[in-house]
Amino acid sequence: MLIEQAKEVLQIEAQSILGLMDQIGPAFADAVSLILKARGRVILTGMGKSGLVARKISATLNSTGTKSFFLHPAEAIHGDLGMATPDDILLAISNSGHTAEINKILPILRQMKVKIISFTGGLDSPMAQHSDLVIDVGVEREACPLGLAPTASTTAALAMGDALAVVLLKSRHFSKKDFRRFHPGGSLGERLSFKVRDVMATDDHIPMVCLGSNIREALTEINEKKMGATLVVDVDRKLAGIISDGDLRRALSRGDDIYRMKVEDIMSATPKTIDEDATSAEAIALMELSAITHLIIADTHQKVKGMVHLHDLLGREGFKINGI
Repeated sequence: MLIEQAKEVLQIEAQSILGLMDQIGPAFADAVSLILKARGRVILTGMGKSGLVARKISATLNSTGTKSFFLHPAEAIHGDLGMATPDDILLAISNSGHTAEINKILPILRQMKVKIISFTGGLDSPMAQHSDLVIDVGVEREACPLGLAPTASTTAALAMGDALAVVLLKSRHFSKKDFRRFHPGGSLGERLSFKVRDVMATDDHIPMVCLGSNIREALTEINEKKMGATLVVDVDRKLAGIISDGDLRRALSRGDDIYRMKVEDIMSATPKTIDEDATSAEAIALMELSAITHLIIADTHQKVKGMVHLHDLLGREGFKINGI
């Protein structure tokens, strides 16, 4: 009995989505064209469950190349309407089209010359009348047996939002490279499984100065290697210490004349090290425990083999593996 009830809900919701195919018409194409030409953003608004759908559509648009944000209609009438500009487009979502909070702000937005698109099943509703374009997302019935809880109607609105986002994505020729740029954390789990040796800086990419060097040489190395620190080594490349941006700031805050000093005068003499076979997750855990952003990879004789920054573990302009 329970399983059959669940299947019935899914069938109703599936039918609500399939029904949208016959409801997509010129208004949808016009909406895509309007958004593509817009110089501003797409503002999503909705109350209650429709508001949650609007938030999700906004997130999908943002991650696929269309700038957008969610505007709560109740907050809008208390000052947040100032977030809208004439270059923006409003996408309002309401199954009935009679949502009072939305209908209060639409006339004001029209006066501001904001173009309005509505997702609604109420084609003769006040919301539809205030809109430049109306996209029909009406459904025959809700999956809720009481007909009260938004179920099939929110599913239909969400699916139409996905359709809009994907068509816009294709129209913009949005690529996988673009998607990765907007999702730097999307492959975090994969990254954390890599070994430190796969991501560490090696050879000439390691910022490094010898004992006895002056601070100006250390600053040059920090600036050129762009890792926010430099290692200090002896003539045999054995690790002696590290100078970070923090070490420089602390020396300056003490009033030290750093340009008269040698690197050993301000370096941290016991920097944290990690084995090259450790995972990125282990490296991050050690950094968090020690409140640092750099780790040094050295052999058993303390000869430097590499250096890793927190950004290399979490993503620095796209995660790169050595040699790829």
